[in-house]
Amino acid sequence: MENFGKDLLRKIKSIELPGEHAHGIFSPPYRPVFTYDEVLAKNPKFAAVNIVLYLKDNEWYFPLIQRTINEHDRHSGQISLPGGKREEMDRDFAETAIRETSEEIGIDKHYVRIIREMSPIYIPPSNFYVYPYISYTRKNPAFILQQSEAVEVIEFPITSFLSLSDTPEIMALPSAGGKEVPVINFNGYIIWGATAMILSEFSQLLKKM
Repeated sequence: MENFGKDLLRKIKSIELPGEHAHGIFSPPYRPVFTYDEVLAKNPKFAAVNIVLYLKDNEWYFPLIQRTINEHDRHSGQISLPGGKREEMDRDFAETAIRETSEEIGIDKHYVRIIREMSPIYIPPSNFYVYPYISYTRKNPAFILQQSEAVEVIEFPITSFLSLSDTPEIMALPSAGGKEVPVINFNGYIIWGATAMILSEFSQLLKKM
């Protein structure tokens, strides 16, 4: 873990983020692009998500979650990163990311360390402006799901991102209203939308290391 903190952490921190270019690779073709001022004019809700790295069998992983079915949630049933809405008690978005990770999948927040913030992303259907973070945990997680938010944890090896194609697979998804969208297909788990766009930036960052 110390080598990770001194070496990989430094590399991840120092690489320039590809931002909108990486987001665009996995962006649904119908998704509009807004400037920061245009987003703020929509009075968005603010949230944070977390790519939290941990070591398992000498390989680095991070967890994704399959969200609980909820008719009042636009992202119900989808695969996403742990995270959620910023609360008034949160000092900043990094604290939101850590708190939500702890609440949703049971990772002890006292062992989580933020590595860096990634490029924020606006989600038009839900009017959320999301701040993604990369972090790591000094203690291997024992996942405990918050049943109201998640039904499954998917352990994702970061090595799979080293070969993530810049020409993604296209699928017509019921959750996208039957429209064709770029997807990440991981062992039958279909990841699309904002989560795929965030992971695309993470993949581009890893490829530069």
